[in-house]
Amino acid sequence: RQTPEELVRNWRREFRNQQRQIDSQIRNIVMEENKIKVSLKQAAKKGDKKSYTILAKELLKSRDAKNKLDETKNLLNSMLLSLQQQLSTIKITGTLKKTADIMHSMNQLSKIPEISQTIQKFSNEMTKAGIIDEMISNTLGMNDEEGIEEEAEEEVEKVLFELTNGLLGEAGSVGESLDTSAIASEESLEEKLKELQS
Repeated sequence: RQTPEELVRNWRREFRNQQRQIDSQIRNIVMEENKIKVSLKQAAKKGDKKSYTILAKELLKSRDAKNKLDETKNLLNSMLLSLQQQLSTIKITGTLKKTADIMHSMNQLSKIPEISQTIQKFSNEMTKAGIIDEMISNTLGMNDEEGIEEEAEEEVEKVLFELTNGLLGEAGSVGESLDTSAIASEESLEEKLKELQS
């Protein structure tokens, strides 16, 4: 049977593994976002409203997913700190101590579908070890399609405004007919600059 210190060290190792996986997911999302931005700018230059609107929505979903992963990472950090305090307590008293911090972090983490199974396993072990009370599983879905749709319209405008240097979106809304001449003239300026440099 593991000692309290071994238990806590194992939990800390597992939580750090979870953090590394989340870091990897965040890096993948950032790479995808960069690809979407390039495609969106290309669609905007062509005046392809349908494509750039879809891409702007994709970018919003991507940012939302990244924010949720950042929140998860913060919760895992909080958990690691609480477990570090447990190690200090063990060194003094030789036993694990029940804490509200760990209970709160575990409840928050159990709501994240991507890691809820791992958290359930930890929660069972921690309940047996006596540092948290039994948790009620209440996993929340992260697929908030309706929320995204509602905020999408105004957020799409902001994304378009941001990625096209104010030529599309904004501040107001994108009209049905787009003046792509500004984008075209920007392109021809870039070409002239390249010619001058060569």
